[in-house]
Amino acid sequence: MALCFLTAGWKTDGANAVGKSDDGFINGILGVIVDHGLREESNEEAHIVSSRVTEMGIRCEIAKCSWLDGKPKQGHLLEEAREKRYEVFQNVCTKHQIEVLLIAHHADDQAELFILRLSRNSGVLGLAGMAFTSQMFSKSTHLYREGSKNKGILIVRPLLHFSKEILYKICQESGQDWVEDPTNQNTVYARNRIRMSLGNLSSYTFQSELQGVISACRRTRAYVDQICNNLINQAVTIIDQHGYAIIDLEILNPSKVTDICLSKFVALILQYVSQRNRPIRGSTSKLLLHYIRTVPCKTSFTAAGCYLCPAPRSRGTKILVCCSVDCPLNSKMELIYPFLNGEQKHYFRNELEQIIADGKSYSNHFVPDASDVHFLDASESVISEAKTLNIISESTYRDILLLKREEIKHFKHKVEDKVDYKSKNKVESIIASPSELLQPGKACYFMNRFWITWKLSNHVSVGEGTENCVADLGGESQECHSCSCRIGHDKVAEVRRMSESDWLYLAKLSKCPSLDNLQQQKVLSSSTMEQISEKRSLHLENLELSAQKALEVLKSIPVAARRSLPVLVNHQGLLLSIPSIGFKHCPCLMVSCEFKPIVPLGGGHSSFM
Repeated sequence: MALCFLTAGWKTDGANAVGKSDDGFINGILGVIVDHGLREESNEEAHIVSSRVTEMGIRCEIAKCSWLDGKPKQGHLLEEAREKRYEVFQNVCTKHQIEVLLIAHHADDQAELFILRLSRNSGVLGLAGMAFTSQMFSKSTHLYREGSKNKGILIVRPLLHFSKEILYKICQESGQDWVEDPTNQNTVYARNRIRMSLGNLSSYTFQSELQGVISACRRTRAYVDQICNNLINQAVTIIDQHGYAIIDLEILNPSKVTDICLSKFVALILQYVSQRNRPIRGSTSKLLLHYIRTVPCKTSFTAAGCYLCPAPRSRGTKILVCCSVDCPLNSKMELIYPFLNGEQKHYFRNELEQIIADGKSYSNHFVPDASDVHFLDASESVISEAKTLNIISESTYRDILLLKREEIKHFKHKVEDKVDYKSKNKVESIIASPSELLQPGKACYFMNRFWITWKLSNHVSVGEGTENCVADLGGESQECHSCSCRIGHDKVAEVRRMSESDWLYLAKLSKCPSLDNLQQQKVLSSSTMEQISEKRSLHLENLELSAQKALEVLKSIPVAARRSLPVLVNHQGLLLSIPSIGFKHCPCLMVSCEFKPIVPLGGGHSSFM
């Protein structure tokens, strides 16, 4: 409610004030109320809040959560509710083409997160807490039109410097009522326990010193992020078309980069290539650090859905980073459905890129250098070093340690309960299908990076081969100028990763395959064979040439990276196309393959300053 009141004032006052629409609402604002549907009174509360926000002149929308089994998973209510809440925000923003989302997180939320992460042994980067601005990228690819850019949504937290007490006063002095969620009083949840414990330590000294530690962590985070961005620009080459990266160790010079910066740098590369946007922690992070520091690189390494090895012809001075074929998540294929129907309301007009550019320009003035940041050395804990540096007093140090120990004790009990529950209730793992059916004209998203679509062309030039066969598509007979069209009456293709057998098959085709070989592969019908026996088909020559060109392109792609290339096959498993290298078995086949990762390199824009 405080955020709504302040935003309404900001949009209607000052030099850049906006007017109101004919129905009396402030232009450029939409209030989104998420009804999680987890309490009987939540629906009524949502409508009460909607009425109050509407009275401020803000157009409002209530979005109700739908749960797979009617409710979140047992023991994960807050986490599941948060995931669902942001999913709703993404859907609403995408539907209305809104690019900026204001969130009312405040200083008390930041303090709770600090204690929570401290109890989970988080380092300085995690203890920096929430960013003032960050980009959120939708996992629901069907929300985007084919060919559009997933620019994401910019999350802005303008109240991070304000305590909850101040926000209460803003509401009280402006005459705004609010609704308290009784779930916030339940001490089963870690955040609630920490919130109540922090409330018992409400002295000005403790609060200001705790915020001082968080601010110091944020400055360090900003510095590390800046170093990592520079390293990515200097030492990393992204092969966008095929979805892999090469790290130049000579340019990177790992021996001169601090552990914390190098670990973050490697994590960003792996998160981009694998598109698994989650932290790399513990022993995996240490092993990666050791691997990247070993120059020249002589071995291979698998981590976080990626395969790392020496880049070909680099003598170990460069590292190839590509998708691991052993990771089942990297075989995922998602069918793409049309853009959400409904009225498209342009509350914002393509302002995101300009806002981010302005934000980067502004924050660059505040990024500190190494002499102004702390906690880069992992040999001592953050709060111990903060005490040594006189950022916090001895009493604040003891209080923070006490909060940490109390939460660790609760967390251990919770983990033990989970282990007992799992041992009694074993769940069978579900193995994802390696491929799915793709209809002509439809699109799919493969391995979280390749946007693929295919169809049959109505017209093919004479130069591509003129021996006719007929492909039956959707009840219509369509001339397909290829003697070995592999699209049969099933009218579907399947998408999978490239295998060694595909390479061997291209090698056979490149040597002008005999008609007998093609017949053995059940490519041609007997009637077509009779036609070709009268005249050597131009198609076979073109097929040979296409295979030769494809092999030349494949030779330039490292072997490990080839394994993650998407391949189209028919229902019999016979090769139709390797779209990213331009090979197609039939000239009638029109295949589009675009490398389109959801999360960009570096995780998108964020600012901790």
